[in-house]
Amino acid sequence: MATRSKSSQRWLQEHFSDPYVKKAQAQGLRSRAAFKLEELVERDRLLKPGMVVVDLGAAPGGWSQWVRQSMGDSGRVIALDILDMPSLAGVEFLHGDFREDEVLSQLESTLDGKSVDLVLSDMAPNMSGVDAVDLPRAMHLAELAMDFGDRHLRVGGTFLIKLFQGVGFDDYVRELRRRYSKVVIRKPAASRKRSPEVYALAQGKLAQMK
Repeated sequence: MATRSKSSQRWLQEHFSDPYVKKAQAQGLRSRAAFKLEELVERDRLLKPGMVVVDLGAAPGGWSQWVRQSMGDSGRVIALDILDMPSLAGVEFLHGDFREDEVLSQLESTLDGKSVDLVLSDMAPNMSGVDAVDLPRAMHLAELAMDFGDRHLRVGGTFLIKLFQGVGFDDYVRELRRRYSKVVIRKPAASRKRSPEVYALAQGKLAQMK
């Protein structure tokens, strides 16, 4: 059996000593990522009963689970991921690659012409550790998510997306500012400090781009 690399051992040690991992386990949540969303959503009171919420890059389901619990039985939660995700009561799951037109069409069919109130995107590519490869892949997913918001978010709706700081980041945020009345960059407490991830929160989708 191959020995684990030092970086792998460090990640495991960090993961199992992480207070958010322990808290998620204690509360029966699928992922520590739920606490990132909780902080981001509750600070601005983004979630209201009856909303239609789309969760892109949903597996293992931490965000969808938290949204469904928070909204009770009202509204719709539609989750999509390239990875399979065990079912969650009250969450509609689509298994597929968001980059493929067929999968996007399936998501649009599921919406059945209804507009979306809140688009969440925690999507990230499989990271190689090489910024020159990883950042363009991550930015491509981010652009697809923004396009989805352009087409399906209602006027006044909200878009929350994970981004990685680096090439293309400033231009992407500039594009968000053309589309939404208020855009802020946040790093929730549950995000590991050494992670380059941040979250862009874009509120108040405009009827026309600036």
